[in-house]
Amino acid sequence: MTSTPAISRRAALVTGASRGIGRAIALRLAADGFDVAIGYAGSAARAEETVAAAREAGSNAIAIQGDVAQAPDVARLFDTAQQAFGRLDVVVNSAGIMQMASVAPASLDAFDQTIATNLRGAFLVLGEAAARLGQGGRIIALSTSVIARSLPGYGPYIAAKAGVEGLVRVLANELRGRGITANAVAPGPVATELFLDGKSEEQVAQLSKVAPLERLGTPEDIAAAVSFLAGPDGAWINAQVVRVNGGFA
Repeated sequence: MTSTPAISRRAALVTGASRGIGRAIALRLAADGFDVAIGYAGSAARAEETVAAAREAGSNAIAIQGDVAQAPDVARLFDTAQQAFGRLDVVVNSAGIMQMASVAPASLDAFDQTIATNLRGAFLVLGEAAARLGQGGRIIALSTSVIARSLPGYGPYIAAKAGVEGLVRVLANELRGRGITANAVAPGPVATELFLDGKSEEQVAQLSKVAPLERLGTPEDIAAAVSFLAGPDGAWINAQVVRVNGGFA
């Protein structure tokens, strides 16, 4: 497939894009005509696989390593993407971890790690995006629909993602007058490694039946919602949390 000339293309940065939902988002945006920076924390091999797939879709894709919990890394993600593409139009913060832990003193390490990546990371990525995007920019963070169900063991994860939803709403107001939207997408259960890890077949089967549509979501389901918010039809949606969950909550 022949790429569109770079001058007419928009550019996106997607964190956590080496696998799962982040990868699906990056590939959907590539198919939508974006040049895409694939942000990743650990697996360079997986990130390069995503880059290769995005290039197959016609994107001038690159991979950039960085830990979203570290301010210098986040600044470097943005610097490298802007240098590569000459612009940034869309930023999607999909990087995240899920550690199951009860609300108890013994879970403090899991809580701190989850907050560092999922909430501090979102704060840093959203802040950099707000400082760098221009008129027509789109900022999209990933939350979770499990917030509404308050399931045992999800305390640290829910706490972090509830904070993300708050940040998005505040940021939308802080961006007043600049023509930039800030929204969150909150998936329900999605069949990814992150979600399936540590769950029995029985638990997975049970969770797949909770939504009225009686299936787990796919990464592509979530990517479609992000594509909508990032595209021309999403221009009037701002300060919202879009729950993409098949009716899960």
